[in-house]
Formats: sequence, C-alpha cells, structure tokens
Amino acid sequence: MINTFSKERPIPNVFKGIHIGTQNEVVHNRFGGGSAELPPDAVAMYDVIMGSEMLQDYGRVRAGLDWFRKFFPEEYMILLD
Repeated sequence: MINTFSKERPIPNVFKGIHIGTQNEVVHNRFGGGSAELPPDAVAMYDVIMGSEMLQDYGRVRAGLDWFRKFFPEEYMILLD
C-alpha cells in the first residue's frame, strides 16, 4: 500500500514513492536507549534512514535525519541521536 505523508510534514524529493503503513508503531532505539510511538510517515522515514545507513547512502541518511529533527525533535533524541 502506498500512503502519503502528512501535508504538515512534506517529504523531501529524495524519498518520494516510499511505501508506508497505516498505523502507529512503537520503535525502539537500536542501542537500548528508549522507545517512541511514531505515526506511519515517521516509521517509514525511520526505516529509510536505517536502510540507507546500512547501504552507506549518507546523503539520504542526512536528509532523513534533518526531516526527523524538524518534525519529531523529541523522538529524534530518543531514537536517532
């Protein structure tokens, strides 16, 4: 299913066309530092950041981190900082 990002949280062009779910999910810090409940667009962005990091696509990682910091600063500090 392709869902769209919230109009309040537009997606950067580099991420156009990614697939997202329809329900909130709890995401856990991969280093055991906490967890946060995220809406579907933020879950998709988190997944893209993690995948891009594994692929060493650091331009995409940076764009994703910037998006996350702008729209989810508290969750960014828990999950990605």
